[in-house]
Amino acid sequence: MEKYIILADITCDLSEEMRTFCNMEDYVRGHVHIIANGGEQDFATTLDWKNIPCETYYKVLGDKHAKVSTAPPNLDEYVDLFSKYVKEGYKVLSMSISSGISSTYDFAVGAANRVKEQYPDAVIYSFDSYRMSAAFGLLVFYAHLLKQEGKSFEEVVSWLEANKQRVHQMGPIDDLMVIARRGRLSMGKAIMGSFAGVKPMGDCNDDGYVTVLTKAKGIRKALDLTVQYVKEAATAPEQNYAIIAHTDRKQYADALKAQLEAEVPFRKVFLTECFSGSAANIGPGMLGVYFFGEEISDLARERELMTKLTGK
Repeated sequence: MEKYIILADITCDLSEEMRTFCNMEDYVRGHVHIIANGGEQDFATTLDWKNIPCETYYKVLGDKHAKVSTAPPNLDEYVDLFSKYVKEGYKVLSMSISSGISSTYDFAVGAANRVKEQYPDAVIYSFDSYRMSAAFGLLVFYAHLLKQEGKSFEEVVSWLEANKQRVHQMGPIDDLMVIARRGRLSMGKAIMGSFAGVKPMGDCNDDGYVTVLTKAKGIRKALDLTVQYVKEAATAPEQNYAIIAHTDRKQYADALKAQLEAEVPFRKVFLTECFSGSAANIGPGMLGVYFFGEEISDLARERELMTKLTGK
């Protein structure tokens, strides 16, 4: 029987429920470095809050005097992990956050080349998801499901490459201050947007970044618009799964899940958090649905849909 392991990096943000559901055996950890309250700490990013409580982490992210940085596993860490499985006779499918967002994919490719120098017969495929967080996680989840179904290593790789640009997202961000402090929005716009209750909402572009398609006024309107967008953009929801992910917005996430389940017939809607690796770069206040739709190209179709839904 063919032996292969799927190793996704930490930014896939899959909950324990999802990892158990799809039989996810292992994943690649990263690193977080925090400077706050006159001290420093480093810890591994994991798909839980064991190394730092969620409440503590978001309190640090909200502190304008604190500095939080993340880093992917280094080359040696990747080499050690790949070598472990290659020596046990496994093929390795390495799955990474978009290369346009992080250097993780480059480290994985470099490590694969180094391992193949030592083990010429090693089979290691480095997959660039062109997605981040739960958008990436949806691909990881499906890869494991396909493996459970008995699909071969090559079949899983082929499916991933054919479907990675079909992953969409939609949902609001209701805290713009951390984004501003990370240099991705002017502080003036963040203050004015927060004061006015503006919620930017967007879908993935080709590289996995989120392109804002509209701005909703108030969380209730944002949740309603999210569900309407998913209802229109999702393909064959009755045959597919969806993920709702959030950063410190569980109450809104629960409400969105209930509404989505009532209006869109997905096979199952999973709820997860963005853990420490992703949350550091997203900040609190993000809420999104991740699902399969038509292949994304220049977002023209998605812009047209949003215009139809909002009338502007």
